[in-house]
Amino acid sequence: MAGQRNLVKTLGLGYVILFVIANIIGSGVYKKIAPMAAELHSSVWILAAWIVAGIITLFGALSNAEVAGLLADTGGDFVYFKKIYNRFFAFLYGWSLFAVIQTATISSLAYVFAQSLNSIIAIPELFPTLQQLTIGGVFFPFQGFGVKLTAILLILLLTGLNISGLKSGARVSKIIMWLVFIGLFVIVFFGLNHIGTKPANFMNIKELTYGTVTLSSFFTAMLAAFWAYQGWVSVGYIGGEVKDANRNIPKGILMGVFIVIAIYLLVNVTYLTLLSIPQLELIHESGNQIAAVEAVRGFWGTGGVLFISLLILVTTLGCTNASILTGARPYYAMSRDRLFFSGIGKLNSANVPGNSLLWQGIWASVLVLSGTFDQLTDMIIFAVFIFYGATSLGVFVLRRKMPEVHRPYKAWGYPVVPAIFIVFCLLLVANTISTRPREAAIGMSLIMAGIPVFLFLQWKNSKINN
Repeated sequence: MAGQRNLVKTLGLGYVILFVIANIIGSGVYKKIAPMAAELHSSVWILAAWIVAGIITLFGALSNAEVAGLLADTGGDFVYFKKIYNRFFAFLYGWSLFAVIQTATISSLAYVFAQSLNSIIAIPELFPTLQQLTIGGVFFPFQGFGVKLTAILLILLLTGLNISGLKSGARVSKIIMWLVFIGLFVIVFFGLNHIGTKPANFMNIKELTYGTVTLSSFFTAMLAAFWAYQGWVSVGYIGGEVKDANRNIPKGILMGVFIVIAIYLLVNVTYLTLLSIPQLELIHESGNQIAAVEAVRGFWGTGGVLFISLLILVTTLGCTNASILTGARPYYAMSRDRLFFSGIGKLNSANVPGNSLLWQGIWASVLVLSGTFDQLTDMIIFAVFIFYGATSLGVFVLRRKMPEVHRPYKAWGYPVVPAIFIVFCLLLVANTISTRPREAAIGMSLIMAGIPVFLFLQWKNSKINN
């Protein structure tokens, strides 16, 4: 649009890697081993789920990196889908980000931040008489309202920080990321060197060949692992602010995902040496305990609980900030392309999409009131893997549409690696519909709610053009 300012390319490869890692490492590394234990009942199967989920994530990253290298721009997959498919599918993706994928990610992270703060400093309960007020028998907006209000205040605070400028948000993420690395290293070092009896059947390889694990339970357990790996694709959203984006985004995605896989395996081996499967199952059943807190309590006592609670605070703070920073860019790109409401496509005096950040923050705050952490994350994983599969399918489409165009990066293992990832996405979506029908139905309803919005925007644009 003539006369409008454009985003400035200020971020190098180091910041790309930082944002990949910061968008991934959030609450999952501390919480998700407990629901995995409840599904798999075996330490060796839990680690197998983390490894398989990591490999599948890497396959998706390898596929996405080729598309990003070819089409990198502000908006990430929204821009890719316009080129690969059409404007409607691109809009549906962007709408899904706003309705559930990105905003519910922000909500979930902020919710865990508030839970961790509550374990250190008791947050007073608000409106106790409204605790049982329900919407449709599914949502209890005033249940744990003190914690939820704290999460909302965090979202609005970080949204305000990012409205003030890109570098402000980026510097905060960099400082927090180093604190997280140090904290996780401390847990691994002292946890693995703790002198104690290892849990019964720890890493019993024989359990891979016998037991009660089914393909469906393995997929369901991987929903938890995939939440922990979720977020790597978000770096594509800031493509318009990355120097030499066609090279740096693919490199950053691959390097960041490799680093995260290594960290997750080390941390989860540490948990499994400190906590037995029955203990992890009880943590899951309690609903208000965090596996990492109980693991550290075992070798550091009360002081360890304070340390891990502070680390979770810092980690979720960093991941929430990174998700807010990157997440607002697709809506900005959509608006510039007349596929979202016009005011969202404007930059403020700090040269960032302030209106986009603001509306993202408001809707993410509403979602905090809608459900529990696990309910939100299952909705996200179901929705996001529909579009992850579509991006990998785009590798095949673009090789047919644009065979002669230079690709800074070509997907390793093509065509097998993208094909495996596509098949896996289909299986995971089908399994989620079967095992988590409520979360799948809510996620799909939010996605489909974008259709009338698209039709309205098309009608509005036709009026303007006429």
